[in-house]
Amino acid sequence: MSPTLDPNRGVPASQVSAQGANLAHPHQTVRGITRVTLWKDLRLEWRSKDAINSMLFFSLLVVVVFSFSFDPSAEESRQIAGGLIWVAFLFAAVVALNQTWAREIRNQVLDAYRVSPAPANSLFVAKVLGNFVFVSVLETLMTPLFIAFYRLRALGPAWQLLMVGVLGTWALVVNGTFFAAMSLRTRSREIMLPLLLFPISIPAILAMVQATTAILSGEGARFWIVLLATYDLVFTTVCLLLFETVLNAE
Repeated sequence: MSPTLDPNRGVPASQVSAQGANLAHPHQTVRGITRVTLWKDLRLEWRSKDAINSMLFFSLLVVVVFSFSFDPSAEESRQIAGGLIWVAFLFAAVVALNQTWAREIRNQVLDAYRVSPAPANSLFVAKVLGNFVFVSVLETLMTPLFIAFYRLRALGPAWQLLMVGVLGTWALVVNGTFFAAMSLRTRSREIMLPLLLFPISIPAILAMVQATTAILSGEGARFWIVLLATYDLVFTTVCLLLFETVLNAE
């Protein structure tokens, strides 16, 4: 028995129904595009390793330079390590964030995405997740070196350092990815990104440094963790609301 044809398009009615079902669930399309874009970025970075190698070299340089500059005691290390760690990660993350959209400019990939019906936020979320993975790999590799060079030992609950790491990394990459897109069409985007990112990240950096120092010193860090989580929630929402405007801006 032949399938019923749609009179307007000449295709099977069952296929039309399936397409209508997909349109009725746009969140499935968003998840699919996000997954494909993220997987593409991860594969490209795995092949080239441009961002990871650049960040590792920069962070390693910071660790070595500061370790030779002074030799603090154990107590002094707990007071300054939080600032050193997060400043190193911040400057190293800028290297990866500057490359976030560089691949999309080639061959007008970003322009093709702009004229496609794909949701803008799916592209943004995929880029943020990709940068989060890259920076997390950097932190995983560099944290043991910081511990060894500065002889660090947490006097407070060490598991809270993981929370601070996740929340702090997200704060850096969500704003960094957004401002990297905003500065994409400027002549000196490598300079423009830090100028935009660093001032807006001051509350998050302060919370990350204070929370890390408090945990290493055995003090309470709950206030700073809550502040960091609130910062992440607010700026993630704002970036999602404004990204489509930034993407389509001339």
